[in-house]
Amino acid sequence: MTTFVALGDSISLGVGDPAPAGGWRGWAAFLAQSLPGGRLVNLAATGARASDVERMQLPRALELRPDVASVVVGINDTLRADFDAARIQAALAHVTGSLSAAGAEVLTMRLPDPGLMLGLPAALARPLGRRLQVINEAMDQVAERFGTLHFDAAADRACYDRQMWSADRLHPSERGHRYLAGRFHDQLAARGHVLGPRPGAEPTSPPPTRLDTAAWMATKGTGWVLRRCTDLVPYLLYMAMRECWPGPGPRDQALPQLLPPEPAATDPGPAPEIGAPQIGTPQAGTPRIGAPQIGVPDTGHAP
Repeated sequence: MTTFVALGDSISLGVGDPAPAGGWRGWAAFLAQSLPGGRLVNLAATGARASDVERMQLPRALELRPDVASVVVGINDTLRADFDAARIQAALAHVTGSLSAAGAEVLTMRLPDPGLMLGLPAALARPLGRRLQVINEAMDQVAERFGTLHFDAAADRACYDRQMWSADRLHPSERGHRYLAGRFHDQLAARGHVLGPRPGAEPTSPPPTRLDTAAWMATKGTGWVLRRCTDLVPYLLYMAMRECWPGPGPRDQALPQLLPPEPAATDPGPAPEIGAPQIGTPQAGTPRIGAPQIGVPDTGHAP
């Protein structure tokens, strides 16, 4: 059995792709179906920031000893007044480094620009885009240091196709979630993992009608918009005004450079005990054998 643990925010939780039986499904569930004996434990949570992943999700993930783990987070960090580039980078490095040290194959992602998806005016999109670039640069450094499988969604033109996004334009649609799963499947295969079939690209659920979209806006969507109007919009306006009239006051911190990986120790240490390997610690050069046995994904949080 391959244990896949998803860490992050609502993108990894599956928001935007309603499951046929209720709740959310998403790209992590699609990818888990391609892993041999795939078991998904989804620890992602709506609204999570890098510090939340480090503090609340990482300890549980390490207990599960995953074979594969994903760390996709950062959008919520860009929308907060206490944005701290150095702290975000440190949290990402701690989470990714801990999972890698535990033997997991770690998946990471550069995030697409939400300003483009939301169609924000340039004055609002520019400061938000700069913050997202800081997040992506932090994840680039983390990915290089720990050798993650790193998908650049920011530079992938297909990720900006309107069909890839749900009604709120911040979460992938079913098609978008399937696309993310397929790209990570390709990277795992390129690294030599034995996998089942690539997740299908075409949605299996009917696309939402205008009535469905209106119903979503009248129920869940209205609350989401109201919350964003009271925290996101005022702060975007504040960032735009500060850009036009800099003046005194706190500024976003620059991103520090991560130290390169430490060289491998010359002393190999005591030889490992002979026997079956521990679950979650893949043996180098040993492919996983067998057809995928699709498990029922566990969900760490309700939508």
